[in-house]
Amino acid sequence: MKRLFETETKGEYLDVVTLILRISVAIFMITHGFPKLNKLLAGGEIHFADPIGLGAAFSLALVVFSEFFCSILIGIGLATRLASIPLIITMAVAAFVIHGADPIGKKELAILYLVIYLTLLIVGSRKYSVDYFIAEKYNK
Repeated sequence: MKRLFETETKGEYLDVVTLILRISVAIFMITHGFPKLNKLLAGGEIHFADPIGLGAAFSLALVVFSEFFCSILIGIGLATRLASIPLIITMAVAAFVIHGADPIGKKELAILYLVIYLTLLIVGSRKYSVDYFIAEKYNK
């Protein structure tokens, strides 16, 4: 019973939980980014939201970069903090601009992703990542 109310967590547990979080969120976000990548590569006229006035094609390219390519980086733990920034921006725009006037149920998923990416920005990729191995190499 006492363990249920402990506030300390062993570092090894945090490393594993962060690995699971990174891989899970990467896989889930790639399922959103891959169809957009196909849409971008298909050619022809692009119909996509342009919430900040950059043009539909460029807006789609930015979303593909964040949702697909940055998700891959987060999944393997390479430049995790840096890769989380485009995803934070994308999810903030999705939640508060694209779905700004919608009820909470419409923006809930984007906000949940936003919270996860903010957490990864703060926590980083931890031990089971490419970032860790790079840091170990340069700290010797």
